[in-house]
Amino acid sequence: MASTPVGVVDGSRRLDSLTGLRWWAAFAVFGHHMLNFVPLPGAAVISLGHFGVAFFFVLSGFVLTWSARATTTMPTFWWRRFARIYPANLVALLIAIPVFYSFAPDPAQWWVKPFDLGILLLSVFLLQGWSRDPVILFSGNPAAWTLTCEAFFYALHPFINRVLLPLRLRGSLIAAGIVVVVMFAYRASVMAWPGSWAAQLPLPVSRLSEFVLGMCLASAMLAGWRVRVKPIACYVLGGAFLVWIGISGHRESVDAVTRFFLSTSNEWIVMLCAITIAAVARRDLVGGFSLLRSKLLVMLGDWSYAFYLVHATIIYALLAVVGRQPAGWGALGWTALLLILSLAAAAALHIWIERPFERRMRRWWDDRQRRRRSDPTAARQAKADAPVG
Repeated sequence: MASTPVGVVDGSRRLDSLTGLRWWAAFAVFGHHMLNFVPLPGAAVISLGHFGVAFFFVLSGFVLTWSARATTTMPTFWWRRFARIYPANLVALLIAIPVFYSFAPDPAQWWVKPFDLGILLLSVFLLQGWSRDPVILFSGNPAAWTLTCEAFFYALHPFINRVLLPLRLRGSLIAAGIVVVVMFAYRASVMAWPGSWAAQLPLPVSRLSEFVLGMCLASAMLAGWRVRVKPIACYVLGGAFLVWIGISGHRESVDAVTRFFLSTSNEWIVMLCAITIAAVARRDLVGGFSLLRSKLLVMLGDWSYAFYLVHATIIYALLAVVGRQPAGWGALGWTALLLILSLAAAAALHIWIERPFERRMRRWWDDRQRRRRSDPTAARQAKADAPVG
């Protein structure tokens, strides 16, 4: 990466532990949605699995900045991101429509919405996340609202990366600190004025800080930042914090300090995700032992995007057939069954759609770019393309 001193850190090095870590974030989201199917032991903590989305946003900023190359033009970067996320998303959307839509929905199936072509088209173009209306926000494949955020992040990444490039180590860490201050300032404004314009900001805007924080830490690590925190400390602290939130959040009354931490829990979790990602990445860089690099977890991490796209559809499809299940030992059996079904669907989506279509679309684009460079007129125009770096 052109921004870093020569020889400091090689941004082309694979960080397989981060791929393995992705699986656990996807699994947390799966647990969160399973609670709509069956009560599970520790539901107060499992319900916090939605924080897995925050992890994905931070990780996305980190990984894209880590792997950025100065020779990659903006159109090429955007096309590669489109090729990466869209084919699997479109197939998952088509599968989800019969599960979440009906021309005559049954009121007992609260997750089924009346068929509306206009709203569904917003999902096709990844625009649903710009609305706070749940009918629109969770339209199409309900899990895919996050892709609206990701598409917005991808659009801005080349420009934000240009700002980070000259900052080097200290500047990148200062930028990360500013992002954290902005996160808490935003949360404070929403808490103080719930009906203000800040509280109504679309999610792609209000959650951009999570993505940018990941970018800042990747930029700092590329410039030579050595994370002193060990991954195990992050796991213990994060797990303890989640348990504390889960227990405290179900109390009838809490003191002012607890109320503050509960109200700003997303911001604290985002910071924990960021430092965990940096610590795990550092462990890979120095060649330390990591179970997250095991073949199984890396494979599951590769499937995690497809798993995220299909798991809710699988859960609610079965919910429509058998209904909500009671608590008990059977809950674990249902969880195992739905996990297996979701993994099977994710594997099929990844192997038959996500991976081959990404390769074909990238190959088509690269061939097109080579033909343009071979043509003198097109080559002059290609020089005008702004690079990501």
